[in-house]
Amino acid sequence: MKKKKRKKFNKKIRKIKKKKASKVSKKSRRYKIRNKVKKSKKRRKIKFKRRIKITRKIKRRKKIKKSKKKIKPKISIAKFKKIKIPQFEKQKNQLKKLSLKKIINFLLHPIFTVYEDFREKRKIERLRKIALEKKEKERQIKEEERLRYEAKQKELKQEIKLARERSHDLKKFIRQEQAILRREQAEKRLRFLEEIRLEKKIDSFRRRELQEIKNLEKLALKEQRDDYRPVEERLEKIKDKYRLIREQKIRERVQSLGVEISDADSKEDLLQKEREYAEQREKISLALESFYRSINSLVFQLNKRYIPKHKSVLRVIDRRYETNECFIRYDDSPDEDWLVLIYLEDSDSKKGKIIVENKTNPEKHETKSFQTKEIFSFSDYMVDAMTQHIDRERAQKKAS
Repeated sequence: MKKKKRKKFNKKIRKIKKKKASKVSKKSRRYKIRNKVKKSKKRRKIKFKRRIKITRKIKRRKKIKKSKKKIKPKISIAKFKKIKIPQFEKQKNQLKKLSLKKIINFLLHPIFTVYEDFREKRKIERLRKIALEKKEKERQIKEEERLRYEAKQKELKQEIKLARERSHDLKKFIRQEQAILRREQAEKRLRFLEEIRLEKKIDSFRRRELQEIKNLEKLALKEQRDDYRPVEERLEKIKDKYRLIREQKIRERVQSLGVEISDADSKEDLLQKEREYAEQREKISLALESFYRSINSLVFQLNKRYIPKHKSVLRVIDRRYETNECFIRYDDSPDEDWLVLIYLEDSDSKKGKIIVENKTNPEKHETKSFQTKEIFSFSDYMVDAMTQHIDRERAQKKAS
């Protein structure tokens, strides 16, 4: 059985080999035929080209032979006789006109041209060198810029790298810190909750203790209430006494302000009257505020620039709150010797009428009234009055 199988297998192998050999032989035949066809075509082309060349050469030779065979034309003697001999009269005249200067110029002209050419070449060479130097400089500048740019790029890359590393380190550090903080906060929270719990316990104990103390005090008070009644009566008497003293002081204070009071007025009534009086005084001082500021600034300017040396400084005395007035006087004079007195008529802020008494001129005392809105006319009047007063004082000093 085994031998039969081997024989069959060997037969199959032989068939396969034969098929392969036949295929290879067919391919080789086809390849050879193709090569032969190609070679034959090439030969034909070469032969055709050779024939064309030969024909061209033959044609050229024929043309050359024909040209040689052509007869040269014979020149007749009659034509020679007709030829005129040129006479150089113009040239002779030009030679006569020539001078030494022209000859020298003619001789030196090539030298000058050569020198000019030399100068031109030298100039061109110099310009070429300058152009080359300029190009070299530009190249160097470009090279430097390129190197600078590369250096900056390197620096930028390094900076970016450092920034990344820094950010990485920072993030890592922040994470660690946050973890530590979270742990600490958790511990604090636990401690805080523990403290709150303990405080609540302590508060509950304290409340219980206080409640017990109150209960005990109530019991003690119930037992001792009867014994403390006379003491309470005495305390009430002392309280009444001090209350009356306080009311008397308030009454005296209000009475000193000039407010009318009666014996039937209680403490609240007295305080109300005092409050009303203060409000009225405040209104009066507000009504006189702009006038007071005006004379104050005027006196300041006069003291600064115009006051005579033999006179003392001017002063503005403010008594708006106390006596409803303000006035101007010299520093060394008493309050009664005022120069200008300003006050609110009838101490009534609703009227809004300001009275000005002027004693700056000893021969003529004036009294003028202004409304609260007429502050500018008041300031003009005061400027005129005070400047005239200072002029009079100076004139008196000069006369004396």
